[in-house]
Amino acid sequence: MRILGVDPGYAILGYGVVESQGTKYRLVECGVITTEAGEEMPRRLQTIYGELMEIIRVFEPEVASVEELFFNSNAKTAIKVGEARGAAILACANSGLPVYEYTPLQIKQALSGYGRAGKEQIQQIVKSVLGLAEVPRPDDAADAVAAAICHANAAGYIDRVARAVKGGK
Repeated sequence: MRILGVDPGYAILGYGVVESQGTKYRLVECGVITTEAGEEMPRRLQTIYGELMEIIRVFEPEVASVEELFFNSNAKTAIKVGEARGAAILACANSGLPVYEYTPLQIKQALSGYGRAGKEQIQQIVKSVLGLAEVPRPDDAADAVAAAICHANAAGYIDRVARAVKGGK
């Protein structure tokens, strides 16, 4: 399964494409989509949407895993991140990708077994699981890769439960 992970942001949106076969994972591509600070929000959203559509076209993921918002005390920032998240989800939906959403706590839990794991710990797990020499950079890309791995783990679990329910192993 090829999974597109997305770490939403309006200045920097992280993305990561991961292939999973059972419990084996391979990083296909990761990076960030950036927008200019002085740009108006509609233009920033257009950039995010357009670049994500191109990433989907080039790397052909089968599903998308998008991190849900963590609301901080700045409502204006949260709204803008929510708008960027909406543009990302729309790009995925318009490309025919099923979209799965996970909270930061769920992503940390899926990778480390502990929902309060630190950012550095999650990054080291991403590096280890993918057999990389270095942690993906910048942090937004590493977070997007973590979202993709989270879905791979969840999808594997769902498949195992479905087989067990049907009487298989």
